[in-house]
Amino acid sequence: MADSVPAARSEGLHYLSLRDEIAARIAQGALRPGDKLPSERGLQGELGVARGTIREALFQLEAEGLVYRRDRSGWYVSPPPVVYDPTRWEGFLSYVEAQGRRPRTETISAETIAADPLLAEVFGRPLGAPLYLIRRRRYVDERAVLVERIVVDAALAPNLLRHSLDQSLTDILKGGYGLSVARNQVSMQPCALTGEHAAALRVKSGLPGLAVQRTSYDAQGRVVEFDHEYWRHDAVRISVDIRVR
Repeated sequence: MADSVPAARSEGLHYLSLRDEIAARIAQGALRPGDKLPSERGLQGELGVARGTIREALFQLEAEGLVYRRDRSGWYVSPPPVVYDPTRWEGFLSYVEAQGRRPRTETISAETIAADPLLAEVFGRPLGAPLYLIRRRRYVDERAVLVERIVVDAALAPNLLRHSLDQSLTDILKGGYGLSVARNQVSMQPCALTGEHAAALRVKSGLPGLAVQRTSYDAQGRVVEFDHEYWRHDAVRISVDIRVR
């Protein structure tokens, strides 16, 4: 038993040393955003440490936002985050393109649902009123960065689900239904990506994330959208420009 404590401490030091070495390579520019890291097997051969130690170091770097994993491809250096102002009603495609990045939207599901007590209160509609529920996955430079759950009042946007929802929903609501947003109510909090959100983003369950809830109102005070977004923590930087009252 006495010998196991130094051994465990040694493994911990190996893991921290490996984390520090990879982080230093990134900081010095030897590994640049988008670069693929050596494979776990390659690192094992190069450094002579246990496979489990390598994985612990990589998971730590992922939690810090320095690296990320692609399914069946390996580990990569994380790209810079996109700058996001959640108080603005601006399409994801627009603000990502404006930053010189490549956005893409993938519709996971779209269906008509009946308003439950919570949604009936949010939209000011009777119980059972028809609403549209849209789930989408968003990509930046072909990397999945967020999943979103959007609810829209069917009375304000009839036949919305006939549109291609892989395009800008903001543009559809503006151009097809004359809807625009005058006010956003936004709440944000750190979260752990678990369950369906982790699966949709193809990340290890428990990875840090950012949860954003937004209720968007038009000039008449009607709710246009009720959104929940779940971001990878390393993919976004929040920036809000507001007047101080």
